[in-house]
Amino acid sequence: MTETLGPRALNRATLDRQLLLRRSPLSAQAAVEHLVGLQAQEVKPPYHALAARLDGFAPGDLAGPLERREAVRIVTVRSTIHLHTAADALTLRPLVQPVRDREIGLFRKGLTGVDLDRLAVLAREFVEEEPRTMKQLRETLGAHWPDADPQSLAIAARCALPLVQVTPRGVWGESAQVALTTLEHWLGRPAEPAATLDDTVLRYLAAFGPASVKDFQTWCGLTRTRPAFERLRPRLVAFRDENGVELLDLPDAPRPDPDTPAPPRFLPEFDNLLLSHADRTRVVPPANRGRTWQANTFYCPLLVDGFLAGVWRIIDDVLVVEPFGELSRAQRDEVAEEGARTLAALGLEHGIRFGTVIA
Repeated sequence: MTETLGPRALNRATLDRQLLLRRSPLSAQAAVEHLVGLQAQEVKPPYHALAARLDGFAPGDLAGPLERREAVRIVTVRSTIHLHTAADALTLRPLVQPVRDREIGLFRKGLTGVDLDRLAVLAREFVEEEPRTMKQLRETLGAHWPDADPQSLAIAARCALPLVQVTPRGVWGESAQVALTTLEHWLGRPAEPAATLDDTVLRYLAAFGPASVKDFQTWCGLTRTRPAFERLRPRLVAFRDENGVELLDLPDAPRPDPDTPAPPRFLPEFDNLLLSHADRTRVVPPANRGRTWQANTFYCPLLVDGFLAGVWRIIDDVLVVEPFGELSRAQRDEVAEEGARTLAALGLEHGIRFGTVIA
């Protein structure tokens, strides 16, 4: 009979894979590789993500690989900007190219009469001459297709080409607008064959499992991936969640006891822990679903006992914690201690206070 894993069992297994049950001694570069990239829509989230996961982390540990071009910021899974190792960017981006192609289709009305092959050639020549902004891309492509929608032209170029955000954008403490060039040009290396779907499934399970086929597809944006899971089935073990959904996993991957202590963690907005499963109840209790955003404002999630239990943000140089319910004295002390540790890791000297409980 297939074993059933409840939310706490799935929570502890995922937290362990995500380096959130205890801080890891891994280097920043090795952690980025293990996690198959970090959400990087903004500059600070990857640093916050690693401060919650790594022992002795300092911002320079991640800024260094970016400046040395050993890591890059590029649109990959879920059509969002991720920070990847250079090696992963070269192979994961072509794997998810079908998702980028579908995205171009969403803008087809603004691309009437546009030769997409020629657009890609022109855009590549333009950004490889020197890094360019999206505004510059819109303007130069618009000169070739004046009747097309300029924004659609630039998005089509971003989808067709593996464009990276060049440094100093993304470097802790630096201020720079987004400027783009191709991945190959930035790294000085040719394009590589796409990662295989089977290998990517195994890496996903190592970082996010146990998981369903739908979970994997939610993470990467690809569809029709079940055949890969079926090919891998002899190498995997099967479980079910409380709703009867089949979850597959690596046989030797950690699945800690559900009662394993989980310390508080301050995560960045859009952390992949919260976005990489179709069913998020392993981290987000149903009562707290959707509570990390409000009126186009996105807040950073706070984990208590492994589950989303509040949000945090910096207000007037103070780290403000806003729990969703009353915390015990012991929990408040643990949250305060973790907040101080997080700020110290990031080289910040802000104080910490607890805001009003969010009902």
